Amino acid sequence: MTSDAREREPAPAGPAGSDGLTVGRAAALVGVSVKTLHHWDAIGLVRPSGRTLAGYRVYSGDDVARIHRVLVYRELGFPLAEIGRILDDPGADARDHLRRQRSLLVERISRLRKMVRAVDRMLGASSTGMRLTPEEQVEIFGDDWRPAWVDEAEDRWGDSAQWTQYAERAGEMTPDDWKRVAAETAALNADFAAAKRAGVTPGSAGANALAERHRALMSTYFDCTHSMHACIGRMFAADSGFAGHYDKVAPGLAVWLRDTICANAEAHGVDPETATWE
Repeated sequence: MTSDAREREPAPAGPAGSDGLTVGRAAALVGVSVKTLHHWDAIGLVRPSGRTLAGYRVYSGDDVARIHRVLVYRELGFPLAEIGRILDDPGADARDHLRRQRSLLVERISRLRKMVRAVDRMLGASSTGMRLTPEEQVEIFGDDWRPAWVDEAEDRWGDSAQWTQYAERAGEMTPDDWKRVAAETAALNADFAAAKRAGVTPGSAGANALAERHRALMSTYFDCTHSMHACIGRMFAADSGFAGHYDKVAPGLAVWLRDTICANAEAHGVDPETATWE
């Protein structure tokens, strides 16, 4: 065994010399492995500066303090080589390091708090992503609104990335936001009905403009592509609940709306018959 290897070997069980901690004791104290301390010793990042009476190299109080500074910088994402340069900066003293570490930790705490607030917004939303009670939903969206529609939508799309978008966005919306969306929806439905009564043909410029207004409204909740929009249009006519809702606004409106949405999707290069949720 070489002299260097013997110096790095942890001392046998028993008290360390009064002048410091063996590598095993130091590792246990700071919560890292002996292998890690050996590596930091080998690269010159933290070298034990003392020796026991038996000749083993040991870590002094200053060495242990340096290990703690390394751990803080490593936790902040600094590479070991940069940590070494920071700690060995001749222009910085211990208080300088502490002030820098504190500043960096405060920045990280701020980022983590923002992440916590984002998670809290998600948790604050119900499983549907809508914080309104069923009673509030009916009050805002009208007597024809069925709160179960949201649950049905979650059953259908709950595993999709778009539902995640919806849940996050809806969880941030206030009752006033929902009232604004409800007013926009009602105005758009009235314009749909007026266009159908006026004989506006699906695929015409006027119908396509209405379809784009509807797609923009859907994009309040998630990024709605033309392919997704075609899927929604087909659902409006095929689902009895949605069809009944739109046909109550104007007879035959569900089919007209489907044809209008699908024609607009086709004008944007999407085959409405084979469109998928993407």
